[in-house]
Amino acid sequence: MKVLLINGSPNEHGCTDAALREAAKTLTEAGIGTDFFWIGKKPISGCIACQQCGRLGECVFGDKVNELVSLAAGYDGFLFGSPVYFSGMNGSMMSFMDRAFYSASRRKEGDPFRFKPAAAVVSARRAGTTSALDQMNKYFLYDQMPVVPSRYWNMVHGNTPDEVRQDEEGLQIMRTLGRNMAWMLRLREAGDRAGIPLPEQEPRIGTNFIR
Repeated sequence: MKVLLINGSPNEHGCTDAALREAAKTLTEAGIGTDFFWIGKKPISGCIACQQCGRLGECVFGDKVNELVSLAAGYDGFLFGSPVYFSGMNGSMMSFMDRAFYSASRRKEGDPFRFKPAAAVVSARRAGTTSALDQMNKYFLYDQMPVVPSRYWNMVHGNTPDEVRQDEEGLQIMRTLGRNMAWMLRLREAGDRAGIPLPEQEPRIGTNFIR
């Protein structure tokens, strides 16, 4: 079993990476494989509502978003990490997640995220963490992904990676998150062996309030 850890920071080896790597430690100790995916520094366009992803099977913009979605089917769980900018995730990560989750949900071959455990991790110098987590968790709820808990909210504090590594409580939260992710993956694996099917899916209903 494998977990993909997505780093949404413009700094590949910054504070967000330090948090994700602490979670990866306990995943590895539990026998779960881990890989890292960095969204990079290049500008990432927001969704332009062209609806072409349903026809093409991928986002019309051929960038890191399509790269992640094409990899996602090979993973059993996901950790998405972001720095906090003005009490939310950074702009590139928001555009990235908007397009990744929307285009993935419209793939004819099936959504590679659906029903797979996921969690968000945020890093901040001081504040804005809980609102950023709330923003990120909504993507998982939209895609019917079990949200993995820790023993507190999934955040670390520090202005540099070295400062993050001094946040003992934050690091413990990351390690607990990794263990809980491994536990949920084992539960999913046991369910598969027992022949427990995924929940039945009804055809999607969309209701517009103004007609």
